[in-house]
Amino acid sequence: MKITGVETYWTRIPFDMGAKPAAMAGLQWQGMNTVWLRILTDAGIDGWGEAFGHGCSAASLAVLDTQLAPALPGQDARDISGLRHRLSQAFHLYGRNGTHAFALSALDIALWDIAGKAANQPLWRLLGGAPAETLAAYASLLRYPDPAQVAAACERAASRGYRDVKLHEITTPAIAAARKALGDGVRLMVDVNCPWTIWQALDMTRDLAELDLAWLEEPVWPPGDHEGLARVRLEGGIPIAAGENAAGLHDFRAAFEAEAQDIAQPSVTKIGGPSAMIEVAALARAFGVRLVPHNAYFGAGYLASLHVNAALAPDAPFERLFVDLEASPYGDLLEAKDGTVPVPAGAGLGRDPDMAVLRRYLVQEPRTHSAAK
Repeated sequence: MKITGVETYWTRIPFDMGAKPAAMAGLQWQGMNTVWLRILTDAGIDGWGEAFGHGCSAASLAVLDTQLAPALPGQDARDISGLRHRLSQAFHLYGRNGTHAFALSALDIALWDIAGKAANQPLWRLLGGAPAETLAAYASLLRYPDPAQVAAACERAASRGYRDVKLHEITTPAIAAARKALGDGVRLMVDVNCPWTIWQALDMTRDLAELDLAWLEEPVWPPGDHEGLARVRLEGGIPIAAGENAAGLHDFRAAFEAEAQDIAQPSVTKIGGPSAMIEVAALARAFGVRLVPHNAYFGAGYLASLHVNAALAPDAPFERLFVDLEASPYGDLLEAKDGTVPVPAGAGLGRDPDMAVLRRYLVQEPRTHSAAK
């Protein structure tokens, strides 16, 4: 099954988070940026992938268009492992993390989509999972301007049936407001996105000790300081989650050997697609670390994350950003109901995106790459 063409898309879909967003991760979040990859084959089977986008969408797209896509026509779409190895090695001079890893993640997702469609099986079955119609989800809130709006957002999430809520707040008053709004019956997690030194992180764990956090996510800068994070884990008294920004399997091994994580959070659009998620899941089991995959997107990576969760971490809550999209590229597959999300039953990822939605929200014209004649 030969790859005959490659298409790339960049969409931005507005969303409502219930308030004006506060700056987070260098962005004023007003819309969901998604970088799409479509692989076409001579068997008439197409596969869809997603590279991590958000604020680096233009950079991820540039790698797809200028380096990855030109290397694909004529390659065997069934050779998931071989393509992954050869292209990872070819691109290694550009770093083991960042936009090249994101581009390779998109490719891996798309090739697994093709494999599932060719076998007429959902991806979760190819990964060895048992049938599941739904997964328990947690509401992953963006950052709000003040504690009152944090509390209001938490109340909305609880009213929609969520029993797990994650914040992206970095101040004690905002986090305390969330705990007060949720009461004791809802688990509360906090992702702070690597803001603190070791000493600052330890100070914050003391401030947060009475708020009964299920985990504290990425409290230390830089994310590669595994020994520093291990100290916060040991002395801070709050379970530590990390791994969204890990530079591959060996970075996870270094973190596990340092005893830096209670919870591993690889991201399918960053770490290398489902192929890398399989590796990290096995490593986490060997070290006794809980796997709770990261998911902060609504493209093909969202569907891939559903399949990965269902197969590799069925008891872990699925991360669903607590926003309402103006339009869904996957219809009702992106909807959460009573704190659960549906798991696709169709072949591959389970559904192709709605092309009318993609075209309506294009940031720029899509590009097509095919074999030279």
